[in-house]
Amino acid sequence: MSFLDNIGELVLNKKRNSNEFENGYLFAKKQKTESFEFGVVSPPEFSNCILAPLPLSFVPLGAEPISSFPSVANDDASKKSEEAEPVLRACKQFWKAGDYEGGNAGDSLSNSVGMDHLRVHPKFLHSNATSHKWALGAFAELLDNSLDEVCNGATYVQVDLLKNKTDGTHMLLVEDNGGGMTPDKMRQCMSLGYSAKSKLANTIGQYGNGFKTSTMRLGADVIVFSRCQGTDGKCSTQSIGMLSYTFLRGTGKEDIVVPMVDYEKRGEHWDMLVRSSPEDWSRNLETVVQWSPYTSEEDLTQQFNFMKDQGTRIVMYNLWEDDEGKLEMDFDSDPHDIQLRGVNREEKNIEMAKKYPNSRHFLTYRHSLRSYASILYLRLPPGFRIILRGQDVEHHNIVNDMMLIKELRYKPTSLPERMAANVTIGFVKDAHYHIDIQGFNVYHKNRLIKPFWRVWNAAGSDGRGAIGVLEANFVEPAHDKQGFERTPVLARLEARLVAIQKEYWCTNCHEVGYAPRRHSKTPVSSKKESKTSDKDKSNVHQILKGGECSSFKMEYISEFDKRLQEESASEDRSCHEASPAIDESQRGPGSHGSSPHGTRNLLSKLKEVENKLRELEKKEKVLIDDNASLINIFQEELKRSDAKVERLRERLRVRTTSIDLH
Repeated sequence: MSFLDNIGELVLNKKRNSNEFENGYLFAKKQKTESFEFGVVSPPEFSNCILAPLPLSFVPLGAEPISSFPSVANDDASKKSEEAEPVLRACKQFWKAGDYEGGNAGDSLSNSVGMDHLRVHPKFLHSNATSHKWALGAFAELLDNSLDEVCNGATYVQVDLLKNKTDGTHMLLVEDNGGGMTPDKMRQCMSLGYSAKSKLANTIGQYGNGFKTSTMRLGADVIVFSRCQGTDGKCSTQSIGMLSYTFLRGTGKEDIVVPMVDYEKRGEHWDMLVRSSPEDWSRNLETVVQWSPYTSEEDLTQQFNFMKDQGTRIVMYNLWEDDEGKLEMDFDSDPHDIQLRGVNREEKNIEMAKKYPNSRHFLTYRHSLRSYASILYLRLPPGFRIILRGQDVEHHNIVNDMMLIKELRYKPTSLPERMAANVTIGFVKDAHYHIDIQGFNVYHKNRLIKPFWRVWNAAGSDGRGAIGVLEANFVEPAHDKQGFERTPVLARLEARLVAIQKEYWCTNCHEVGYAPRRHSKTPVSSKKESKTSDKDKSNVHQILKGGECSSFKMEYISEFDKRLQEESASEDRSCHEASPAIDESQRGPGSHGSSPHGTRNLLSKLKEVENKLRELEKKEKVLIDDNASLINIFQEELKRSDAKVERLRERLRVRTTSIDLH
């Protein structure tokens, strides 16, 4: 019996004789999958084996890709292969359903003999990348990966422009001097959904999809060079991996195949690190040379000379073009910037940015990578540099663009105090020009998610010039990190920010040249205080009682009644003691209780009550505004949900009709 037959027999015996889990999975037969369905393809020699799948947290696109080429063409072998169906406990909470912890990813990779790649059509690379509607958001994903390497010694990330020597076209470079990737980690990087960062503190990545979506959004192809120092007695390694949409389409592949080659340092020389066979390693290398911008193995390995002992170098080529045949990115307008063409670029805003320097980030972040990268992080680690086309990006906090600054603290209900957010709001220093600039920069774990989020869409000029910044770690970012998932917590945050901006703007708008929206009451003069009579006090009391009063207003009015009676009784006693000989008939109608000292005390107490009433009125108004905003937000969300359901129903009807026709 051969070695392969022994493996198959062992696995089958384990299934027959035991119900125990292995690597978190229970072996189970399943019907064979058709060629167009997703499934795991194994080589023909393993077609009689039942193999445990990789954990859900690690599904490689190309663990040993070149050796799998024959299996892609062999549809019969694919159909004969049987899947193992994992038995998992279901989680009913959507945002926690992805927290499943499988076995060790490195062990799974080494034990998964024959589990070469997931059957995913190459078109998925493109559809997956469409999550980035905005190209600069793809750059941000790559910058995040480099910033996460600070814990491994990274001190810089460099974004630059290269020239493809084979055809003279532009290429993009993103390089850092972080810890690099081992051969296993390189394969995990090329995999869908694998992320070790979700378990680490102070890291931004969590979904394991950012590298694929970002690189494929910027160009059709990417090649990665990574060098990693040896630890725990292991040798240093360097790896090359290529994820090429052009290669997959050009060769007619129906599965995503990722050619990779690895090297291991022995003494002063780098030798090839073979994972399957020398023939497979050579075929991987030939494919990389054929479909990459580098014409030989020597040309490829020279890229590691740009690194020292460790680091990662990402090169994207075959960059996307617009409808006019021009590159989507503009490299010529500014030799030290990468800018976007099209709808994100408005010449009017560019001219305004020159005139109003304190507002330039608001006016230019949509089309300028330098402007966007400068506000992308709330804080940069000490000594860490972002270098864009040869010049450092100067970190900027928009608080420096504010005046009349006010700080508040917002804590969502039912969340611990550590989840509270400090909100800083103020007028931009160019606000007196009345340009339409407003919104909140909302960060999550130090990363900008919503740039200049416009929460208050008021008619006219209300809200203009008011900008703010906060770090909200209690809301969940979307997969593209350009927005937040619509949850009740986010809706309450939005409503609170609306109330904060309204209150701030209406209180301070006159400071920047707008007409006052709130009038202060005229204080009572000292002359009138000495002449206040019981009739005046009664009038004030009637004013307080006028209109519709809430329960807490009536509470303070009752307190005022009590204090008024006590003060009147005190004044009666003082008046009788001071002038006992005065006949009661000689007293004027305003003489009773007209002691200047008593009147002043009474008016000070009245003023205190009025101040408390104003505070309560403000709180009541904020609550009313919050409720109204929440109602509007939920109504809009309901409309969006209804529209989405209707679209899905229409698509279902179309597909059902298509199936019936076939």
